[in-house]
Amino acid sequence: MSTTEIHKKIDEMIGNYKIVLFMKGTPEDPQCGFSANAVGILVESDIYFESFDVYSDEEVRQWIKEYKKWPTFPQLYIEWELMGGIDIMMEMFESGEFQKLKTEKDL
Repeated sequence: MSTTEIHKKIDEMIGNYKIVLFMKGTPEDPQCGFSANAVGILVESDIYFESFDVYSDEEVRQWIKEYKKWPTFPQLYIEWELMGGIDIMMEMFESGEFQKLKTEKDL
């Protein structure tokens, strides 16, 4: 797959959903503690999200790191914007920002 095709695929994944979590594994079977914590935060916040298992596609796994210059997983995107990884998600959860987003944007 060409670089252009990979970028288009990533754009489509992020653009088709309000919230996308790029993670190791799936929400039902996370493959690392950080991904499990990220899923837990979103579930506890009652926020609907789509996920992508970076282990399922090596090209996407490598290119998503370059996409917004974020080298680790999980990566949370909300309405095209990279929010960050688990540390930022924890801060958002503890500050109540997820609930505020849910109310403001009907996520």
